[in-house]
Amino acid sequence: MLTAYSAAAVRAAEQPLLEAGLGPVLMRAAAHGLAMGVAATLRARGCGVYGGRVAVLVGPGNNGGDALYAGAWLASRGTRTTALLTSEHTHPEALAAFEKAGGRCLTLGGDPTLPAGAQPAEAFMAEAGAADVVLDGLLGTGGRGGLREPVAGIVARLDQLAGDARPAVVACDLPSGVDATTGEVHGAVLRADLTVTFGAYKSGLLLAPGEQFCGRLSLVDLGIGSFLGPAEVLRLEPADIAAMLPVPGSSDHKYTRGVAGIIAGSEQYPGAGLLAVAAASACGPGMVRYLGPSGVASAVHVRNPEVVCSEDAPQAVKVQAWLAGPGTDGDAAQLARVREAMEMGLPTVLDAAALAMVHPAEGEENAQLLLTPHAGELGTLFASCGIGLDRAGIEAAPLAAARKAAAVFGATVLLKGPTTVVAAPDGTVFSQANATPRLATAGSGDTLAGILVALLAMAPEPLDLAATAALAAALHGELARCAPAIEPLNAGMLASRIPAAWGAFAGLATH
Repeated sequence: MLTAYSAAAVRAAEQPLLEAGLGPVLMRAAAHGLAMGVAATLRARGCGVYGGRVAVLVGPGNNGGDALYAGAWLASRGTRTTALLTSEHTHPEALAAFEKAGGRCLTLGGDPTLPAGAQPAEAFMAEAGAADVVLDGLLGTGGRGGLREPVAGIVARLDQLAGDARPAVVACDLPSGVDATTGEVHGAVLRADLTVTFGAYKSGLLLAPGEQFCGRLSLVDLGIGSFLGPAEVLRLEPADIAAMLPVPGSSDHKYTRGVAGIIAGSEQYPGAGLLAVAAASACGPGMVRYLGPSGVASAVHVRNPEVVCSEDAPQAVKVQAWLAGPGTDGDAAQLARVREAMEMGLPTVLDAAALAMVHPAEGEENAQLLLTPHAGELGTLFASCGIGLDRAGIEAAPLAAARKAAAVFGATVLLKGPTTVVAAPDGTVFSQANATPRLATAGSGDTLAGILVALLAMAPEPLDLAATAALAAALHGELARCAPAIEPLNAGMLASRIPAAWGAFAGLATH
């Protein structure tokens, strides 16, 4: 399990070591790890440390100090290393080490080493344009509100470089302008290919929109693990997914392996029912029961003859979990089934039209519900409760939005997006970024809903609703990765890819 922490929690965990006088040791360890990241990036681009070119953006305090010490290591090994000092509060010892190693400095406020009329920013841009790597050491975990001019303008220009003109970017601790705790993005951010972070993963590195600026993550261990408290954000890794996937026992039969109930689709929107049923059945529960119009049921039987279909009321059938809502818009009978399923007290996935039936909770009345909105749907749901948080606000701060929804509605919330956030009423948060943009297609959410209900039906007791939701999001996200990147992909193709994705994860448990 990957665990991530707020900026405050990481600083608090560092404090005992700082009080013990180990601050310089921590900085040297962080800088060495950062230098190793830059060196690996240089080699990946086909150039060695000796003879490579690195441009360093240096901010105030320790973050800039880490970058300068890393630059010093590189310069001492033959890397042409040029730093742009953007603050009067440059870390003095790190600057001295950098200059002693042969690093060249440009000062944003004016540089007497430049020819008359030359501007430090332009000189640095020329150096960065010819560099193999740009090292972003502007803002660390204590940064607030993003970059200010003229540094923001320099970063914006660097980020516009493309193709062969764009150097690789390595971020020091986090990309400058990304909030370390929330993942919110403020102003210009230089998109990194690699982020080398120190001590512990910061939660903002695992949350949208910040995660989309981080590239690959690398953690430098500073020995603060024993001082960290509860994680802010959790992420399932492949080994966790492998361990959580249900495996039938020797004495299981179709009823003990889990029965998934699905109320989805209508005469107007039959596809939602077909997609959800196909995905649920592909996960291998003991049985899938479909409740809905006979026309949709007939289509279901053509694709999935193993599914038991009827027009019964939910109370008339026995299931372990429900999925309710996809494609039921405008169908009075289906919406009545949705409402009845919500009141049965079973684990229930509410998607699409069913979300409009959810109301703020009193006590634990909604504790069994799993809401699966995208940002637009959550904005509509908030508006119905008088909460002024629209789609744009939700996409800018999905962690806060998902937590607010979980608190207001007393339900577990799976907020879809480039990084899926699962928030539970008790404060537990998972984030999963397995998906690719290829899953941004009509019907993909119906497939996710089907996976969710199947996994809930098969989950062991006691049910961990949030963890199971994260498991479903991770499995769903891998479906695009099972297809060759050059092939078009639509939602109708996804269910057939579930066994391969499942098997790839499950295989890890046997090694």
